[in-house]
Amino acid sequence: MAFSDVLSRRIAETGSFACVGLDPVHDQLPAEVRARHHEALAAISEFCHGVIRAVHGHAAAVKFQSACFERYGGRGVLLLEECIAEAVRAGLVVVLDVKRGDIGLTAGHYAEAARRTGAHAVTLSGYMGPSTIKPFLDAGLGVFILVRTSNPDSDVVQSQRLVDGRTVAESMADMVSLLAKDDLAKHGGELSSVGAVVGATKAADALALRARMPDSYFLIPGYGSQGGTVDDIRAMVRNGRDGAGVLVTASRSVIYAPAAGGSWIAGVEEAARALRRELHGATGR
Repeated sequence: MAFSDVLSRRIAETGSFACVGLDPVHDQLPAEVRARHHEALAAISEFCHGVIRAVHGHAAAVKFQSACFERYGGRGVLLLEECIAEAVRAGLVVVLDVKRGDIGLTAGHYAEAARRTGAHAVTLSGYMGPSTIKPFLDAGLGVFILVRTSNPDSDVVQSQRLVDGRTVAESMADMVSLLAKDDLAKHGGELSSVGAVVGATKAADALALRARMPDSYFLIPGYGSQGGTVDDIRAMVRNGRDGAGVLVTASRSVIYAPAAGGSWIAGVEEAARALRRELHGATGR
């Protein structure tokens, strides 16, 4: 089954457009979790498994920030794979946030490495062209290509104008659209497995980018702690079509939510539940 079909089915089953970002930083974990473990990885393991249990009934997906695990070397990567397997068993769609972007044979190696983790999709940089993307699709993965990212200084590159008048972001969106059309021609369906990363903090550009990429899922970071709002999400929804075409990521506002009833896990679950409700308002579904 194509990634877009897997994601669409999960959204339909859960009624949720939420993607919880798992970006574990040891110093930010609940004090009780850190106190139980001498090793940072052991504390991160308990935390990640707890978050997965807390959010699986309220989120369509989870997004693992690979860097938070890779910094611990091989054991960190092993823990990442274990957590991905746990998330998949819980029924969650898994996005591996690695932002790879290299050509030819090297991209093929990265694609196989990503596939072996058990993730359903990856984040990619398309700066080096379509050949950096296709190996991941050939490996059966969904892709989310960086188009308009949520960090404030992305304007330095992404808002620059080309000689034809398009911005760099719009140029990247057009590449995504071509790849998406090719994917739909091969596999059919309503939405492509070629998606785009479009930050909620860049909503001023959202309508133009959505018009350029009508058949792609938008993976939307920047909601919540970074300042993105429900109104920002509305501009990214696919109007007049089946399927909202959005997957909204919140990380810190969910995984580091205040404890509820003395339980940090209950606090995470309540934050995930609230995110799901908010996004219903944003999508009108």
